Amino acid sequence: MAKDVQLSCSFCGRSKGDVGLLISGIDAHICEDCIQQGNEIIVSEGTSKKKKNVKDIDLKKPKEIKALLDEYVIGQDNAKKTLSVAVYNHYKRLNYDRGDDGVELEKSNVLLIGETGTGKTLLAKTLARSLAVPFCIADATVLTEAGYVGEDVESIISRLYQAADYSKEATERGIIYIDEIDKIARKSDNPSITRDVSGEGVQQGLLKILEGTVANVAPQGGRKHPDQKMVQIDTSNILFICGGAFDGIDKIISRRMQANSLGFKAGDNKEITTDEYLEYAIPSDVKQFGLIPEIIGRIPILTALKPLDADTLKAILLKPKNALIRQYIQLFEMEGIKLTISDSVIDYIVEKAIEFKLGARGLRSVCEAILSDYMYEAPSDDTTKEVNIGLDEAEKVIERLRLKAA
Repeated sequence: MAKDVQLSCSFCGRSKGDVGLLISGIDAHICEDCIQQGNEIIVSEGTSKKKKNVKDIDLKKPKEIKALLDEYVIGQDNAKKTLSVAVYNHYKRLNYDRGDDGVELEKSNVLLIGETGTGKTLLAKTLARSLAVPFCIADATVLTEAGYVGEDVESIISRLYQAADYSKEATERGIIYIDEIDKIARKSDNPSITRDVSGEGVQQGLLKILEGTVANVAPQGGRKHPDQKMVQIDTSNILFICGGAFDGIDKIISRRMQANSLGFKAGDNKEITTDEYLEYAIPSDVKQFGLIPEIIGRIPILTALKPLDADTLKAILLKPKNALIRQYIQLFEMEGIKLTISDSVIDYIVEKAIEFKLGARGLRSVCEAILSDYMYEAPSDDTTKEVNIGLDEAEKVIERLRLKAA
């Protein structure tokens, strides 16, 4: 005769006599108390997931984002504030589900206008690094319409997919910086009868991915072919930051403001200089420059970066975490050499960078020219323990370069 088996809850271990209800499964049992506790956990976890996904970005507030940008980017306070708010709102929109009222939050891509070397690319890079999201840079000048020699617009998404270590989910929450977008402006005054495959045609191709579409991308990049396996990426939640120098747009702005050659008089009777016109840029100016209205509508946030003055350039050399002078000092320290650059040389580097009209990029060019010979000789000379750069040496190097250029 078989012995009676005492049934018990597989979770809490209590016997059938100690619980009100014991539900039996194939190989296990569960009591009503454990069922109730399990239900409470499910409800709690479900509520939290509706508000926030476990894979959400650790989103900082706009002031915190700007503070991070301040560590690496000198000046451009208006641009940093605009970007901080845009990025915060974008990822806040992704982190939280739409409410019961059905309000759908649209993403807001950003357009940065500013001369070369004013920090457009650095701002985008620093943003992506601070948020720890995939980031890639695309050059609009190499893009062409699909079917023509060059890169089509979907290759941009492929590049981000590679930067995300081939994670589809991470790709769809990344940031893409499209540089030189002004170079694909519509060439309305072009007398050529050939198709504008690198101008307006590219703008038309960008429309869908800027707004949000499912793009078929080649995982390894390159041109598509019929036998290649494609990955479908939804671009709806990818943030696009576009940048360009828009050389000549200041004249469009000044005409709109009915300025004469002496400058436009603002409300406070302060004269607006040529460099300051960018601050007054509006979407219609960008349209007149040559971007089609559909593109402008998909990049609703427009902010301008100011040309860098001498004080700002000097601060870029010395103050940020990745300041140029700190970088060169570190490079020499790795060889066991102490590098000293006099204040007069710092001022000279700034002066030459302004003269070359290359913004912050000009600083590196001048520094490389001055330090190149030292960086060549020092690693092979064990007796060198200290390098002092004076004004005479710096001036001789730059003058020698001038003679070569001439």
